[in-house]
Amino acid sequence: MGDKAQSHPGAAGRAVAADHPASVRNVVLVGHSGSGKTTLVEALALTAGAVNRAGRVEDGGTVSDYDDIEHRQQRSVQLSLAPVEWDGIKVNVLDTPGYADFVGELRAGLRAADAALFVVSASDGVDGSTRMVWEECQAVGMPRAIVITHLEAARADFEEMTRVCAEAFGADDPDAVLPLYLPLRGPEGPDGHAPVTGLIGLLSQKLFDYASGERKESEPGDDQLPDIAEARNRLIEGIIAESEDETLMDRYLGGEQIDVKTLIEDLERAVARGTFFPVLAAAPAAEGAKQGLGTVELLELITGGFPTPFEHPMPGVTTVDGKPRELKACDTSGPLVAEVVKTASDPYVGRISLVRVFSGTLRPDETVHVSGHGLADRGHEDHDVDERIGALSMPFGKQQRPVTHAVAGDLVCVAKLSRAETGDTLSSKDDPLLMEPWQMPDPLLPLAIQAHSKADEDKLSQGLSRLVAEDPTMRLEQNQNTHQVVLWCLGEAHADVALERLRSRYGVQVDVVPHRVSLRETFAGRAAGRGRHVKQSGGHGQYAICEIEVEPLPGGSGIEFVDKVVGGAVPRQFIPSVEKGVRAQATKGVAAGYPLVDVRITLLDGKAHSVDSSDAAFQTAGALALREAAAETRIHLLEPVAEVTVLVADDYVGAVMSDLSTRRGRVLGTEQVGSGRTLIRAEVPEFEIGRYAIDLRSLSHGTARFSRAYARHEPMPPQIAERIREQAGETP
Repeated sequence: MGDKAQSHPGAAGRAVAADHPASVRNVVLVGHSGSGKTTLVEALALTAGAVNRAGRVEDGGTVSDYDDIEHRQQRSVQLSLAPVEWDGIKVNVLDTPGYADFVGELRAGLRAADAALFVVSASDGVDGSTRMVWEECQAVGMPRAIVITHLEAARADFEEMTRVCAEAFGADDPDAVLPLYLPLRGPEGPDGHAPVTGLIGLLSQKLFDYASGERKESEPGDDQLPDIAEARNRLIEGIIAESEDETLMDRYLGGEQIDVKTLIEDLERAVARGTFFPVLAAAPAAEGAKQGLGTVELLELITGGFPTPFEHPMPGVTTVDGKPRELKACDTSGPLVAEVVKTASDPYVGRISLVRVFSGTLRPDETVHVSGHGLADRGHEDHDVDERIGALSMPFGKQQRPVTHAVAGDLVCVAKLSRAETGDTLSSKDDPLLMEPWQMPDPLLPLAIQAHSKADEDKLSQGLSRLVAEDPTMRLEQNQNTHQVVLWCLGEAHADVALERLRSRYGVQVDVVPHRVSLRETFAGRAAGRGRHVKQSGGHGQYAICEIEVEPLPGGSGIEFVDKVVGGAVPRQFIPSVEKGVRAQATKGVAAGYPLVDVRITLLDGKAHSVDSSDAAFQTAGALALREAAAETRIHLLEPVAEVTVLVADDYVGAVMSDLSTRRGRVLGTEQVGSGRTLIRAEVPEFEIGRYAIDLRSLSHGTARFSRAYARHEPMPPQIAERIREQAGETP
């Protein structure tokens, strides 16, 4: 790294198909929104020759042309793939959205990649959500490197930002987060700012000048070497500390000059093992330039230091009926096991699935088995179907370039998988298998929608099903209690993208309506009611009288009906009619139109007529009796209470607990989780947490996560219940 010969990039826009896993590198770019990930992808593609000097692929469009929504919103909203070739290695660069609402796309990128490149802006630093992703990668041992961007900013300080990264990412070992190069600045401009024009390699002690728009190597001046001595010595010590050669440190401390080639080999091994995390610098190419600053060094690190797919642990694999299956990692001749990590719709091609092949070799026009299990709670039904796949291709901007195959370890786009959804497994139809799904965040922001017109109503169901098939971080709910269609999202931006996709991609216009919480009613005390339904209309009349008593029961008891009629006052054949009538009325509610629960209704007495009594008459009398009983006592409105757990950085614990108290929450306890994190358990009415996904993110600066689960219904405070009744048009 830094002293290697110039690599030979491929022709602009040429589709790359790897023939062996060893010639593949899968790297995901991680960083907050605005850190420069997409710009870096374009710079890498330019340097590798995947695009021309104007930054465009051969037949038009830039390498980052993916989605019209992204252009309109001026930010990435989905995972995208940009394959490039460097020194005979195919590099699959996965660009992920930096905004927290699209963390599902980030998780998919982490699943598909073998290493992560954390992009940090020199002007913005490291945010809380980026630290959390680093910890996730650390937990699974994913190799990582850091690239600092926006060095052109007026106050950009590479050395200071390196220190910040070591503090944020190197809690266990700050000496494992060190720079490989130091930036060189040119003369100051009129504004007093000196632009970065090159890099100096700490190991090779070579100078790499990008001022001309193309990387030129030279020897540094004698006055420059003392400036890098301290950083170089620290880097060498950091590499030696991670070396598998235990004698190396003694030799170094004894004054021996360690060969640069040995240091580079040890560095590459430490990076691939995920024990050393180099820091690099990068900047976009200037207009007309062939290379962006630092991009050659990045590609050298990716191809030389990042692991091959052979080193990626095989996710758990079972048969479709759940029996464990042991497979050799990245075996090109083994059974086919691939996973759909992203599903998108192209207006011309149709559905396109981005697939990571973990075992075997995928070829076009073959029949595969598609297995999808485990996401039924999000609107994804379990399925096992055989499908014939279409063409295999690689994306270049908006174009898809055909390839002949995809070996284990590679990524590829597959056309015409009409039934496959994100997270599904592709395997041989003769040996169907299922991969363990990756962890996906729970969507906790409800979006209640309804069709804008009758024409939209006819298309709504299909549009929603296709939407959740593409994005498993959305959950579709048909709420039977509130009769609303609810799309659960990760945040406001996620919801905005969902609505825009429904409109622009599927031609469905919807209206957003207030989300209703599933309330219930119950009796506050014992009450009696008499239902009298007597009508004479000259012919066959209606006659039914019944007397009931209602008493409250403990929560969760439901509706209990008891028959205590004596002497045949209500004929036996009509007692079920009374029960049917009171249960129907209970479903409709007795105060504000919400279902009645947790009461015992006892039928005590009644009267019947030998001719005019009927099933319908006693149903009506039962309903009237229940309504009269409700008028005799106070009716409690019951609201759902959720058990909420919040994982938050210690700095924000006080603010979060104070906020929960303003939401009528009851904190049940706290506990330390790891270093610098606290888990808060509380019970909070669901009325108060409809927008909690948004508010908590703001309150904790993106460092907190929460989960919620239904606990029970309990009486609502009288003043709030009164307001609800007024809104329902009822008198309290």
